[in-house]
Amino acid sequence: MKSELIFQSSPWFILLCLLAGGIYAFVLYQRKNNFSTIQNRLLACVRGLLVALLAFLLVNPLLRSNKTTIEKPAVVLAIDNSSSMAQGGQEKLVQLKENLQKLKEGIEAKNINVEIKTLQEEADNTEINTIKFGEKTTDLSGLLANIKNNYEGRNLTDVILVSDGIANAGISPTYGKYNFNIHTIGLGDTTQKKDIKINTINANRIAYLGNKFPIQAEISSYGYQGKSTTVLLKQGGKVLDKQIISFDKAMDLKQVTFYTSADQKGMQRYSIEVAGLTGEFLSKNNLRDVYIDVVDGKEKILLVALAPHPDIKAIKAIIEKNELYELNVKIIQSDNLNEIGTQPFDVLILHQLPDLYGAGGSVVSRLLALQKPTLFVLGSQTNIASFNGLQQTLSIISQRGRADKVTAKFNASFNLFNLDGDKLNILEKLPPVLAPFGDYKPATGSEIILYQRVGSLVTPKPLLIANTANARKSAVLAGEGIWQWRLEEFALTDKQEIVDEVLMKTLQLISVKDDKRKLRVYPIAPEFSIDEKVIFENEAYNDIYERIYNQTIKLDITDEKGSTKTYNYTISKENTRFEITGLSEGVYRYKASTQVLGKSEVVDGQFIIKNTDLESLTNTADFNMLRTLAQQNNGKFFVASQLEKLKEYLSSNQSPDKVTSIEEMNEFINLKWIFFVLLTLASVEWVTRKYLGSY
Repeated sequence: MKSELIFQSSPWFILLCLLAGGIYAFVLYQRKNNFSTIQNRLLACVRGLLVALLAFLLVNPLLRSNKTTIEKPAVVLAIDNSSSMAQGGQEKLVQLKENLQKLKEGIEAKNINVEIKTLQEEADNTEINTIKFGEKTTDLSGLLANIKNNYEGRNLTDVILVSDGIANAGISPTYGKYNFNIHTIGLGDTTQKKDIKINTINANRIAYLGNKFPIQAEISSYGYQGKSTTVLLKQGGKVLDKQIISFDKAMDLKQVTFYTSADQKGMQRYSIEVAGLTGEFLSKNNLRDVYIDVVDGKEKILLVALAPHPDIKAIKAIIEKNELYELNVKIIQSDNLNEIGTQPFDVLILHQLPDLYGAGGSVVSRLLALQKPTLFVLGSQTNIASFNGLQQTLSIISQRGRADKVTAKFNASFNLFNLDGDKLNILEKLPPVLAPFGDYKPATGSEIILYQRVGSLVTPKPLLIANTANARKSAVLAGEGIWQWRLEEFALTDKQEIVDEVLMKTLQLISVKDDKRKLRVYPIAPEFSIDEKVIFENEAYNDIYERIYNQTIKLDITDEKGSTKTYNYTISKENTRFEITGLSEGVYRYKASTQVLGKSEVVDGQFIIKNTDLESLTNTADFNMLRTLAQQNNGKFFVASQLEKLKEYLSSNQSPDKVTSIEEMNEFINLKWIFFVLLTLASVEWVTRKYLGSY
């Protein structure tokens, strides 16, 4: 660290400071007959130095410090630990681990830090010999994106990706943009084998009762030129439809589309099965399932805005991602005011309404009188005084035309819906939005979801707040510019998840109907993997909705074939959950019943058990994708037997250390040690005078 003293006025003032200290000491100590000459001079020097230093502080000099840090280059060894990597046998995996350990040690010998990452996000710097190759899916794009986010700002120069190139989750890693070199190591058999498989099934996640909907399958083949086979659409073991396809080429791709309808609400499982042909290498990939939620209708959202705005398009994109919602947008300045709100709707969004010009006053009053759940989005055109009188969630005392540029900080104590606190840290990296400047007063019962953050200071002012305690549930987004959030989030993560999730869950929070049931039994997730435990949460309430325990609950689980298993258990204050294992793949319906204060209470629902083992559906390694990924990111491709060549390449192309310099300017008077110097000088003089009998 280097430090330099900078004067805001002429350095000649130092001489005046010394002169002031000298004169003060001379006047004070020129006639002290009770001290010896040496004592008198020493005390005069201490006092002169003290006064000179105080005078020097009045000049207000600055101390400029330059702190330089040197960070060694880092390399991440990213290992695809999916089960498809083990298709070559355990012996090859053991040899791979040994070679990777030697590679790691060889790179570290060059004074380069090497860290290990796998497909598991929570795994931190795993030891190579402890890695287990058992993951059911491979998301290479997610693995590289996590590395990019976790090492932001660090001197990460190279990532070595060890994989067979089989990516069956997320997007292709070749679509990502990375700020480090990527070298790829290919492991596996690239030989194409005689096979027919279902690559993907495309279908809407939601369908409507009684309507026809398409289910499309993409089927690939290798080695069956001139052959034909049958494709079946099944539900519950019953064949709903079938088609015959013929393969014209040695490597062929066909698309088959079925149209069907559902006559039962709830989650439905459909299966597409391709009849096998002689000589197929793998038959597991001839059958795939798709789950479709059959509903009776959509929840309608009415968005009324003063004028067109980029935020409206952002909100529209967020809502339309959820197929359970239907959005209708009306603009005050261009639409017929008398027609706004005449069609039924379930949730209301008011964008910059009520406005400063009173253009939408009558419409807003008429819509709010319907007592629908409402989200207010504030902006520069919002009439804050009118807004305060129309809702009981938030009151703002502000001056017209004044706004703050603020970012968001998640309220860690908010628990009305679940959000990943770690992922929400990205909100602090997003561009600021414009929020009304003023005094914010949340109403009784309001819950703050996001705080306003000005610079690095987190204020108590809410940016996003909701109130579900009033007759009309409402929420307030006190800022405009969230369209920039979605763009920046995509630039940082290649996804638009966090901003969308926060806004969508806020809408769901205010639109959800109050649950007045005294028994609530529900699975903790709508879907479970076949190797996971199915966990049920249980809640029982008395007449004033206080939690009660020691209830004996009967739980009936029914599979798609109509077979029912019954479980009986008792909930306690210490344990309100019940776990079930051993369920096979499919859609299950459950019914739970108990006696609450002498009255029978019954609840029902459904959940899905999925077989998520996508690794068994493909057996051919994809080295072409690995080569492309390396070429796009200034890297090299090597097969697993060429790790020594990779080590030599990294040694001959070693990246330099990262030098970071930080300059700080501090007022000299703010340095803590100055206070202690002044205190020491004053104390030494006072104690010495006291000891020598003078005051």
